[in-house]
Parts: sequence; C-alpha cells; structure tokens
Amino acid sequence: MTKTVVAPRTKTKTKTQRPPLYKVILLNDDYTPREFVVLVLKAVFRMSGDQAYRVMMTAHQRGACVIAVYTRDVAETKAKEATELGKSKGYPLFFTTEPEE
Repeated sequence: MTKTVVAPRTKTKTKTQRPPLYKVILLNDDYTPREFVVLVLKAVFRMSGDQAYRVMMTAHQRGACVIAVYTRDVAETKAKEATELGKSKGYPLFFTTEPEE
C-alpha cells in the first residue's frame, strides 16, 4: 500500500494597486470675475455655493488652492474642462494638475 502525498493548495491573491491620485489646483488671476470662478467650480466640480466661494477666496488670497483629488484621467479632464470654460468667455482662468504626495 503506497501513500500519495498531497500538497496543500495555496491560494494566491493578487493585490491590486490603487491608481495614483492627482490634485486639481486653481491658480489665481486678477482678471477673472469672482462670480464666474464660483460658477465654474459649481458646474465642473459639483460644489455648493458656499464651498465654491471659500475655495475661490482661498485661491485669491494664497495664489492657488487645491480643489479636489482624483485619478489622473479624471483630474486632467476636469482641469481642462474648467480652463476651457474660462477661455470660452475670454478669461485667463487656469486649472492645473499635479501628483498627490
């Protein structure tokens, strides 16, 4: 009588890595009206009126403000959409992205 040795099966779980995150940053300029900046923040980033006003004022006082953090594609799309809204009205409104640390 021979015994067969059965090795236990080990299950390997592949751990998926989260995609890197990017910050969307509003840069201040002295020409775009405050009301228009608030309008863009509400439309593109789905902020409430109060939240959009606070973000706009922070960018105005400090020169720049982080608006939100998304995956790279979403961050770049939203930054581009918001910047183009400003350009379509003739304003130098500018949003940029950079990697989250």
